[in-house]
Amino acid sequence: MSTRTRLTAALLTASIVGAGIAPLAAGAADTVITSRGIPIPAFYTPPATLPADNGTLIRTEPLPLALSLPGVNGPLPGSATRIMYKSTDSGGKPVAVTGAYLEPAAPWPGLGPRPLVVLAPGTMGQGDQCSTSLALQHGLILGIGREQSTVSIGYEILAIYRLLARGVAVVQTDYAGLGTTDRLHTYINRVDSGHAVLDAARAAKALPDTSVTASSAVGLYGYSQGGGAVASAAELQASYAPDVRLRATYAGAPPADITDVTAAIDGSELVGALGWSVNGFVQSEPDLQPLLDRYLSDAGRAVLKDLSTMCVGDALFAYANRRSSAWTVNGESVLDIIRAEPRLRDYLDEQRVGDRKPAGIVRVATGVFDNAVPHGQARGLAVDWCRLGGDVVYAPVILPDAGNPLLNHFGPLVADQGPAVDWLTHRLAGLPAPSTCAILPLQP
Repeated sequence: MSTRTRLTAALLTASIVGAGIAPLAAGAADTVITSRGIPIPAFYTPPATLPADNGTLIRTEPLPLALSLPGVNGPLPGSATRIMYKSTDSGGKPVAVTGAYLEPAAPWPGLGPRPLVVLAPGTMGQGDQCSTSLALQHGLILGIGREQSTVSIGYEILAIYRLLARGVAVVQTDYAGLGTTDRLHTYINRVDSGHAVLDAARAAKALPDTSVTASSAVGLYGYSQGGGAVASAAELQASYAPDVRLRATYAGAPPADITDVTAAIDGSELVGALGWSVNGFVQSEPDLQPLLDRYLSDAGRAVLKDLSTMCVGDALFAYANRRSSAWTVNGESVLDIIRAEPRLRDYLDEQRVGDRKPAGIVRVATGVFDNAVPHGQARGLAVDWCRLGGDVVYAPVILPDAGNPLLNHFGPLVADQGPAVDWLTHRLAGLPAPSTCAILPLQP
């Protein structure tokens, strides 16, 4: 948190460049928290005391959407509410999480009450200005010409709006620590992210004056970081949130095995995600700090501090194709350190998704040439779940090898988004889908 600067509201008014975010109204607070020069609205600062029950709403406010059109019965594709709700982190402690609920303007054409989808965003970064709920409001978060520039694009808007157009209500989680100013985002923490997803469903159903009811079916949607989050939530539902009526999950390109992903992204355009992972690991498990102190060089410490306030666009510009061996005192990579340290291996084993049977039917999609979030470990998740008796639809996405890890990872996101939304909507409408576990050995 030392990298976050507190400035007076008057100074911030003069320093906002191109972000499109208004400072706090006069009298709302004496100071504003900023991340890389972008002011974070006071809404995102949690209260000192949190409610006891998971999924309890802490506060709400109307959320103006950056992309919205006037309609006969209200704005298209719907209206939005910014939310903060209570969850529990991997250490068993209460945590405030923010997000957004979106009420569709389109009617639900299926039988029964309008269903609800929890959308878990893909990688946005680790700075609070990167949160998806802020991206829904502004579309583009841009801070250029400051000491620390930043750019964040709300790329999840398309998936959200596709669901709204089908008459499906959507609640989007920002995850623990992304947006909220009291802690660092615990990037790809299995329990934190799974809990945040499930508690978002609870919070959405607690909102007044929506068309979602207690009996509304729930679906989960996520790709990349979001794919791992919803996969974790599907595994944790039975023990953590049996009241959430989970019917179906779309888990695209899930990072189920962090060690495999670490090996893949080191030296690629996505190497910044290694820094976010390390930062998050140490926040979740302070006992890992001595390992960090032993291996990290001064240059590495500066990189991790810098990354802690960056969005994915910032990290691409600043650190693409760097290697983590430049961060350590003896030139070891993060993967070398994992192999050398049993305590770190044990921690990463605890982060593995695929050891528990998921609730509901799950569609696991992965690009066959994805070498950023490797295809093999994502396919392995489907294999593991089938072995456990899960109801699994495995969907390999076959695209040409683009020769670039970033393109090989994001190509399937674009190509499979329409089929994924169709599949999930059909499941929420009650249409059956047979498991493909029997033919999975024949699939790439």
